[in-house]
Amino acid sequence: MMNRLLVTLCLANVVAACGSGSDTPQSDPQISAEPEETSFPANIIAERGGFIPEGVEYDAENRRILTGSLSEGSIFQIHPDGRVTTAIADPDLVSSVGIEVDSQRNRLLVANSDRAVFEGVGTGQAMLGIYDLSTGSRIAMIDLVGAIEDAPADMGHFANDVAVAADGTAYVTDTFANLVYRVDTDHQASIFYQPDSAEPLGPNGIVVHPDGYLLVAGGETLWKVPLDSPNAAAPVALPESIPGQDGLVWMPDGRLAIVSNSSNRVVALTSSDGWATAQLAGVAPYEVQGTTAAVVGDDLYVVHPHFADEDPPSVSRVTFQ
Repeated sequence: MMNRLLVTLCLANVVAACGSGSDTPQSDPQISAEPEETSFPANIIAERGGFIPEGVEYDAENRRILTGSLSEGSIFQIHPDGRVTTAIADPDLVSSVGIEVDSQRNRLLVANSDRAVFEGVGTGQAMLGIYDLSTGSRIAMIDLVGAIEDAPADMGHFANDVAVAADGTAYVTDTFANLVYRVDTDHQASIFYQPDSAEPLGPNGIVVHPDGYLLVAGGETLWKVPLDSPNAAAPVALPESIPGQDGLVWMPDGRLAIVSNSSNRVVALTSSDGWATAQLAGVAPYEVQGTTAAVVGDDLYVVHPHFADEDPPSVSRVTFQ
């Protein structure tokens, strides 16, 4: 079993885990929808610690910030004053990692894992929970691992992040199994993409582009994976090294924001060639390790889980330079 420090470092590195012409994704209503006016402070410190929120989303319809919880599983709302209340409680949620609001269908999708795998306990899990966004009631809990034929008994799994396409299809990364699952609107799971073992991806953050491809973060590499031809996946040529790529999110102006969990900054990118290459479009530094981000109006908020200490988690607004 790994010691506590090693577990913390591993956890931070792995989970620390979403156009035409200009490639600005304006046609996807999940990206371009305008939320109501908000009044969140620049920094929100949770009233308690212990729940370790790796994923964060903004529910514009209900004007609330939602987070997952690696240690408690439940989905929580972090209020502007720091109060933490339960939005979704499900005993089958072990470690809720990446979360995704699907406002078109009034759903919240949750990558459901088991963080004990980082301590050498068990082989982890990869499941997708789907919930009614308004009531919190469960719509489905999908065992993604069942989609793998003849999977080795000791194969590790960690469902890390989830993204939803315009037609409702969900895509979920499994960092340990080194693959991306596809879940259709009938809740049937399949293997969508698995890179060659000689070139492991270690997929983490994921977003869908309305022109028909995924962008998937893995270590220092950002991959473009066509929806109609995943075997044609290729790395995006980045303007500089971006280590520790974790959460990905489309900003209202079409930029892609990448949260670097190892360099304490959010890197904004654009592309003029369908994300074969990318150009630097801003950097937003922050002080405490962050993992993922959520768009709140015109602002970007990063969640800080506090993997390595007992301080309560926080959510902070970042400013691009």
